[in-house]
Amino acid sequence: MTVSLPELTGDYVLDPAHTRIGFIARHAMVTKVRGSFQKFEGTAHLDAEDPSRSTAEVVVKAGTIDTGVEQRDQHLRTNDFLDVPNHPDITFRTTSVEPSSATEYRVTGNLTIKDTTRPVTIDFEYTGNAVDPHGNLRVGLEGSVTISRKDFGVTWNAALEGGGVLVGDKIVLEFDISAIKQG
Repeated sequence: MTVSLPELTGDYVLDPAHTRIGFIARHAMVTKVRGSFQKFEGTAHLDAEDPSRSTAEVVVKAGTIDTGVEQRDQHLRTNDFLDVPNHPDITFRTTSVEPSSATEYRVTGNLTIKDTTRPVTIDFEYTGNAVDPHGNLRVGLEGSVTISRKDFGVTWNAALEGGGVLVGDKIVLEFDISAIKQG
């Protein structure tokens, strides 16, 4: 069962069991490494009548980075990349939400990685809503944005013998969100 647009207005929390916050990075100039963060929390206020009044905040635990290779994950947690001991959280806080179609939104906010904050705009698609078997109203959103890791002080790299570098600068952040309405 889905609900009407006015019923979507309200406060939401991310469901970590059904949400993925991930990334894609170019490795050795020839392939891509995919990963995700295993722990995060997020809240949102959705205003279905006036999306520009919607807000969201997400806090990602940087130390939960997971690429499926523990040695690589340990390196990503060091000062070469995320510097988890000194910067345990990655945060995103909205500054504006603009509808670009009936189901697409441009969400702009401040992304903070390693104590460096930069504005980013994420294009999200509203994928629908449903009442789950427990009576919770859920909404789904999918989005992605490409950032430069150097813009956030993540500059470590290694030159390759044949030219190029080990880690690409452009990182794609991916969001597959299931949020549950509160109250």
